[in-house]
Amino acid sequence: MIGAGDIKRGFILDIDGAPWLVTDVNAQTPSARGASMLIKAKLKNLATGQAQAKTYRSGENLDVADCERRPIQFLYGQDTDYIFMDLETYDQFTLSTEILGDAAGYLIDGLELMSLLYNGQVLTVELPTTVDLEVTDTAPAIKGATAQAQLKTATLETGIEILVPPYLTTGERVKIDTRDGRFIERAKG
Repeated sequence: MIGAGDIKRGFILDIDGAPWLVTDVNAQTPSARGASMLIKAKLKNLATGQAQAKTYRSGENLDVADCERRPIQFLYGQDTDYIFMDLETYDQFTLSTEILGDAAGYLIDGLELMSLLYNGQVLTVELPTTVDLEVTDTAPAIKGATAQAQLKTATLETGIEILVPPYLTTGERVKIDTRDGRFIERAKG
């Protein structure tokens, strides 16, 4: 149990037997004297992907979901399924594109990441903050085309497209921020 005034972004609450991730929290104090503080939370159901907003009074108690994070490794993708291995038990399991969402675009063979389990079932994966991917296709830079910084589209080995600086060429490896899909720098090594 946790007080509503103590919840923070990233907490996972157990609401009606389902795990809900707190994506945003705001505290609001009503203008009336003696009124208790209101906690407005945006929540995402980790099992269904449904989102909702809830308001709690600061004195309310909430249940914290019994979730476990475990290290896993991505093995390979097959059609719309992705096969992972638990690095503690060496058990293999499959997640679909629907469950992974945008995370599927950053998965390369051998990538180590974390899984989130609820009641022994894997709900989702947590990507590392950055991944190194190879540029498989990009247009050549046009010299002298502009005096300002420009970006061009590049397709990466996993099939996602991002914007990169004009000096990058096909075959180079780049470091990508998995939170927003933004180019960071050329990959080292």
